Amino acid sequence: MDDLSHQAIQHALCGNWEKALETNLEILNSQQVSAETLNRLARAYAELGDLTKARESAKHVLEIDPFNTIAQKSLQKWSALKNGARSATQSLSAQIFLEEPGKTRVVPLVNLSSHSVILALECGHEVKLQTYPHSVVVATIDGKHVGRLTDDIANRLKKLIDAGNVYQCYIKCAQIGEVKVFLRELKRAEHIKHIPSFPTEKVNYVAFAAPELLRNKKTALPRSI
Repeated sequence: MDDLSHQAIQHALCGNWEKALETNLEILNSQQVSAETLNRLARAYAELGDLTKARESAKHVLEIDPFNTIAQKSLQKWSALKNGARSATQSLSAQIFLEEPGKTRVVPLVNLSSHSVILALECGHEVKLQTYPHSVVVATIDGKHVGRLTDDIANRLKKLIDAGNVYQCYIKCAQIGEVKVFLRELKRAEHIKHIPSFPTEKVNYVAFAAPELLRNKKTALPRSI
């Protein structure tokens, strides 16, 4: 896979549809037309609300590859939508990623799964949290391992989940070597309602005086008479 194709995929995974559109158009202008690029272009147009161009790109795919299932399914899905309507994925993502102090947090995962699993993830995909004695794992809805939360977040969330809190988890960004998820507190147990899931980080300032400004009894200057 060349660099531009990789960039186009990453922009799409992270929901940067304008960049995805721009990159795929650049690929078409500089390289041979391919079904893969046209499918990505069609998706970008659809996410940005230009269903006319999305359909045109998908039809172009079928001219190259008449049995391309991605283009076939896309045309079927878009046939009932009016031009200007954005896909459900983008509308949903905009709501999913609304931040609430103390209730939401974007966190990176460690111990990531295989490349095939990571590349199948999309921004906005819901995933689930699985708690274990010493870790919290993120998995796809059908149970495939994606990665695990870092120890500091996992230790805190495990205690809160055991206490009765409920959380939702969505893919925020996914690429080879890096996956970030968006965590949202869905329900807080009554007996710990005063404890935020994700405390706002504060800097504690400690009063400090330079040693040379402190007056030591042994070296203090005598009072003026």
